[in-house]
Amino acid sequence: MLRAENITKRFSGVTALDAVCLEFQAGKVTAVIGENGAGKSTLMKILSGVYPDYEGQIWYKGNPVRFASPRDAQDCGIAIIHQELNLIPYLNITENIFLGRELTTRWGTLDKKAMRLRTGQLLDRLNLSISPDTLVSELKVGQQQVVEIAKALLIDSEVIIMDEPTSAISESEVDVLFRIIADLKKEQKAIVYISHKLDELFKMADRFVVLRDGKSIESGEMQGMTHDDIIRKMVGRAVHTIRRQAGFLSPKPLLSVENLCLKHPERTQENQLKNIFFTVGQGEIVGIFGLMGAGRTELLETLFGLHPKRTSGKIRLDEQERHFKSPGDAIAAGLALVPEDRKKDGLVLGLDVRTNISLTNLNSIERNGLLNRAKESKLANQYITDLNIKTSSERQTARNLSGGNQQKIVLSKWLATHPKLLMLDEPTRGIDVNAKNEIYKLILQLADAGMGILVVSSELPEILAISDRILVMSEGNLTTELPANASEDEILKAAIPQTI
Repeated sequence: MLRAENITKRFSGVTALDAVCLEFQAGKVTAVIGENGAGKSTLMKILSGVYPDYEGQIWYKGNPVRFASPRDAQDCGIAIIHQELNLIPYLNITENIFLGRELTTRWGTLDKKAMRLRTGQLLDRLNLSISPDTLVSELKVGQQQVVEIAKALLIDSEVIIMDEPTSAISESEVDVLFRIIADLKKEQKAIVYISHKLDELFKMADRFVVLRDGKSIESGEMQGMTHDDIIRKMVGRAVHTIRRQAGFLSPKPLLSVENLCLKHPERTQENQLKNIFFTVGQGEIVGIFGLMGAGRTELLETLFGLHPKRTSGKIRLDEQERHFKSPGDAIAAGLALVPEDRKKDGLVLGLDVRTNISLTNLNSIERNGLLNRAKESKLANQYITDLNIKTSSERQTARNLSGGNQQKIVLSKWLATHPKLLMLDEPTRGIDVNAKNEIYKLILQLADAGMGILVVSSELPEILAISDRILVMSEGNLTTELPANASEDEILKAAIPQTI
C-alpha cells in the first residue's frame, strides 16, 4: 500500500533520517518501534505531507507520490493521528473535526446540523459521552486524544498513521480503539502504529519495523517475538527495568493533607475533590492511580495553588500549615509540578533548552535586572549532563527535540528549584522504554536524597514499579491506600466507580 525508499531528512545540519526504507501492507498493522529521537515522528510527518522537503521516494499503491501538504496526503488517502495534539482550543469538537472539510448546504452556507450529527456518531463510536458543542479547551488531554482519533476516522483513508494514539486515554477507550483498528483491518486499510507501550504492539501488530538513530534497522513478523526481543532491537542492547526496593519507611512526614476539597468550577454545589486525606514522607514515593476523570490532575493542581478560591481543607508542609494563593507561593515553599501536558504547560517550545531550564531560577542568575548568561549556560549544561538530555547544544530549540528529551527539560527546570516535594503528572507519557528507565532511575535517586515524590500515572506497571505506597482515586474520592505489593486487580477494583 505504501513504501518509502531511501528517505533522508535533515534539520539545521542534524540528520534526523538517514536512507530509511520500509513498507506498509494493506489489511495489516505495522508497528514502527524505536527510542525517542529515533526518527519515528519525523518519518510519519513526511509520509503524511507535514514535511514536503526531504530526499528519497514514496510509493503509494505502486505510484510515486510527493505530498506538498497534509491536505495533499489526505486527498490521496493518508491520514495521521499525531502524538502531539493538533486541535484549536477555542473551537468546539465539531468545528475541530470538520476544520478544512466543512459540509455546506445547497445555498453555500455551513451545514452545522449535518456536521454536528456526524460528530455525534463518531464520538458514539469512540464511546466519548460528551456534547459535540463542547469547546476543546474544556476537555482533558485524554478526551482531546479521542477527538484526534475521530478526526482521522472522518476521512475514509486507505492508510491511517497512529502516532502514540493511546498515550493519554483510559483503558476502556483503548479497548474501543482496538476494536476500531480490527474493523479497519477487515476493510483492508493499512495501519501504521507507533507506541511505546509494548503490550499494545503484541495485541495489535502483525509486523514491525525498527528505527534506530534515524536508520531503518530491521523489519519482520511480530509472531514469535518477545518483549526482550523488541527492546533489544530498539536500543541495541538489553534493558533492565528499574524498580523501587520494598520495605521503605519514612522517618517523618513531609506533606500532610486533611479534608481537602475542591469546588467544581461551574456546578458550585458539587466538589471535584471530596474530603481527601493523605501524607507523603521525606524520601517517599507515593503513587496515585485512577481512571480518567478521577481527579488526579486536579489534586496536584490544588496542592500547587492553582485553584485557591475553590479550595478548602488543610495542607501542611514540614508540619507547618500552608495556604497557597498561587503557584508562586507553592514554589517558594518547596513544591514543584511537572504537568501532564508538557507542550502546553511545561515548555516554551519556541525558546531554547537553556532558557527553558533557567525560567524557574531567574532570581539566582540575574544581577541588577540583567541576566548573567554565563550562569544561565552553566545551569543548563549541568542538567543537560546530569539528565543526559540529547541535544546538539544548549541553544537548540525545545520544539525540535524528541518527547523524552523535552520531558527531561521540564524535569530539569523544576529540579533547579531544589524542591522538597516533586509532583509528577504522567511523567513518562509518550516516551520510550529506555527514556522511561532513565526517569525512573532519577526519581529513585531524588527519593533516596530525601525528596518527597507524588507520581500520577495511568500505567499500573509504572505505579507498581516505583511506588512505596499507592493511593487510588475514583470520581474525586480517595477510595483506598494500598502497599506497593498490591495486585493490579486490587488497584483497578478500587479505581472503578461504584454504581448505586
